[in-house]
Amino acid sequence: MLESWNWEGWYTALNKPPWTPGGGTIGTIWGVLYPIIFITYGWVFYKIYKKKIPRSVLKPFVTNLIANFLFTPLFFGAKNINLATIDILIVWITLVWGIRTICKYSRLVAYLQLPYLTWVSIATTLQLYIFFNN
Repeated sequence: MLESWNWEGWYTALNKPPWTPGGGTIGTIWGVLYPIIFITYGWVFYKIYKKKIPRSVLKPFVTNLIANFLFTPLFFGAKNINLATIDILIVWITLVWGIRTICKYSRLVAYLQLPYLTWVSIATTLQLYIFFNN
C-alpha cells in the first residue's frame, strides 16, 4: 500500500504540458477553493435540510464531492490515468450541472463556484493532456 503512494517519481516521469503548475501552486489553489466549497455546499445542504430548495438539487453536489475526493487516490494512489481522467470529467460535468441547478435558488452560490470551475477546467485540460500523451 505504501509503495502505491510513492507517486513522485511516477508523476515526474509523465509527459506533461510545460504550463503544468507546481505542487505548491496546486496546494495554494486548493487551500482557497476548499473553504469556498465547504461554505457553498454547506449552504446547499442546509437549505435542502430546511426544505427551502428541492432535494433533487443535492444530486450534482454529492456526486461532485465524491468524484473530487476520488481523484487523488485514483491518480496518485492507483496511478490509474484512465480512471482518473473519467473521474475529472465527472467532477467538471457535475460542477457545471450544480452551478446551473443552484443558480435558480442562489446566484451568489452559483457565482462563488466560478473559481472552482476555473480550476477544474484547468485540471481537466491537464489530465486530458496526460491521458493522451502517456
